[in-house]
Amino acid sequence: MVETWDWIGNPSSVHSEGRAARRLIEDARAVLAAATGAKPHNVIFTSGGTEANALALTPGLHAAGSEPAMRLIVSAVEHPSVLAGGRFTGAQIVRASVDRSGVVDVAQLEAMLAGKPPALVSVMLANNETGAIQPIARIASIVHAAGGLLHVDAIQAFGRIPIDFKELGGDLLTVSGHKIGGPKGVGALVMSDGVSGLTPLIAGGGQEKRRRAGTENVPGIAGFGAAIKAALATREAAQLRIETLRNRLESGLRAADRDVVVFSEDTPRLANTTLFSRPGMRAETAVIAFDLEGVAVSSGSACSSGKVQASHVLAAMEVEPALAQGALRLSLGWDTTEEDIEGALKAWRKLAGVLGKERQTIA
Repeated sequence: MVETWDWIGNPSSVHSEGRAARRLIEDARAVLAAATGAKPHNVIFTSGGTEANALALTPGLHAAGSEPAMRLIVSAVEHPSVLAGGRFTGAQIVRASVDRSGVVDVAQLEAMLAGKPPALVSVMLANNETGAIQPIARIASIVHAAGGLLHVDAIQAFGRIPIDFKELGGDLLTVSGHKIGGPKGVGALVMSDGVSGLTPLIAGGGQEKRRRAGTENVPGIAGFGAAIKAALATREAAQLRIETLRNRLESGLRAADRDVVVFSEDTPRLANTTLFSRPGMRAETAVIAFDLEGVAVSSGSACSSGKVQASHVLAAMEVEPALAQGALRLSLGWDTTEEDIEGALKAWRKLAGVLGKERQTIA
């Protein structure tokens, strides 16, 4: 990325400086395609995951020989950028339920698709709050049997678990750079060969094969490509180590307070994510308490622009409001250490002690 700051060429220009910038973009495109089992010409770079999701959610998309999808089905635990529906109107959007573990109710989804016009279905591979992993291959089979298309938001999962576009069975897939240690402000939509009907969200020039206008973010795309290489080179070993640290974290949370509830722990989930709560705790107070101890935690999704509000994910999982109001998310990364875990647990033990005294006073 640093090297690209001195490159003056526009990647759409044919002179040598422009061609050099173009090579960087195409190299990153090839890296992303290989990492997802897709073809380079089906990778569209965007300004991030939100734009990639909005571009994917296009009315009229269809597979060869199928009717255009003019309705959208989203799971109730999707990211806000998917729940917004892209270019579908509110009347065209319906939500599919999840169980108490946050996993899509496949039987209900199948009923929603049966005997009706084809739909575009959007289900994330792994949830950004709980880490719960969805049965995407099974969902894809059901969607395709009904003549529909499947969009998979893989932003949280990319770089953490293996992703093979063909094995998943999705038709569109979205990823983002900053989730794997790359720069913020760059993402991508990956499509399969059989998808038609995509119209640009941003119209103008002919960039990205006329599917996304605007001069490409060369430094961001270059950084995205480099981050993909770095993440995949150490993924298996890193995730094993992170899972060990997460298990230690969760055991420590419970040891300090027997009332701790870890959400989605009974279903496959990402190794780096812990969403927990306990009765009587308020998230806004807990976030500040952790922060004062030098530990950065979040309440639900970081995309709420600093707001501490009830999690729509936990609401969809039918978690009691009194428990959901205290939900905290702790995320681990490749540079997380045992000392970091101990620091988080030290902060939690201090907070749990205060909460325990409050409980005794109320009793």
